[in-house]
Amino acid sequence: MAFELATPSRILESAHLPGDPPLYQVRTCTLDGGPVGTSSDFRISVDHGPELLAAADTVVVPASFELGPVFTEGRLPAELAAALALVRPGTRMVSICTGAFVLAAAGLLDGRPATTHWRYTDRFRSLFPSVLLDPNVLFVDDGDVLTSGGVASGVDLCMHLVRRDHGSGVANRVARRCIVPPWRDGGQAQYIDLPVPDPGDDGTAPTRAWALERLGEPLALRDLAEQAGMSVRTFTRRFRDETGLSPGQWLVSQRAYRARQLLEGSDLTVDRIAREVGFGTAASMRQHLRETLGIAPSAYRRTFRGTE
Repeated sequence: MAFELATPSRILESAHLPGDPPLYQVRTCTLDGGPVGTSSDFRISVDHGPELLAAADTVVVPASFELGPVFTEGRLPAELAAALALVRPGTRMVSICTGAFVLAAAGLLDGRPATTHWRYTDRFRSLFPSVLLDPNVLFVDDGDVLTSGGVASGVDLCMHLVRRDHGSGVANRVARRCIVPPWRDGGQAQYIDLPVPDPGDDGTAPTRAWALERLGEPLALRDLAEQAGMSVRTFTRRFRDETGLSPGQWLVSQRAYRARQLLEGSDLTVDRIAREVGFGTAASMRQHLRETLGIAPSAYRRTFRGTE
């Protein structure tokens, strides 16, 4: 992935004090020192093979769609395993997007918190159940191992590396030079599109469709169960079996999703949106959006609407 591959060089080599050379030297290697294809319409030729890894203080594994058995079996191919074996003990390991699959296949994430692109959550968890995966955050810093979500969250992680290594002053200069935020609010959750459930005919789906038309109204658990023609106990069990959530959790997520739509596509005030989606008050909506998205309503609106 050309963007993710270029991110560390662009961000880290922009870090320097006025009049001084860059604080990082970024070098790129391939498994055999030869050119590689990209997801774009060009190939990349580099000057280094895997021997470069033995001298690195930090190793960044960028995103790739071509991960072979790493992506299908959770296993490193022999050539990649041999290359990673050259990395010195104590070297800081970093991944961007699906690069986390490589770190996990190498056993570097076992029992540790990590993240990857939210689209690959299910695949990652099935291959690496011992990893403490959090797909909602932009990046995870676990000391000597750091992982990030997809695409632009690699920028967030590289900015974090600069801040951690050299302080906020240097990081802020990099942010101005690269025209990126020095720190981005929230996490990946604000970028995940929640699908509207298929009304269907069976189970709790018709009740969910009914509730979506009435999000602005008080919806008690008993009301939902009566609409479904079930006891509260049966409805709660069926609901969790079908959605993986309790009715209360599902309602909050759907109200948050509707609030996101209105923040992006309307000029309604935060107070009005809170009433429209069933949160009642702006304070309640702020709390729920911070819990589900990690960001305040006003910050979300600025991010996704911008200015005319």
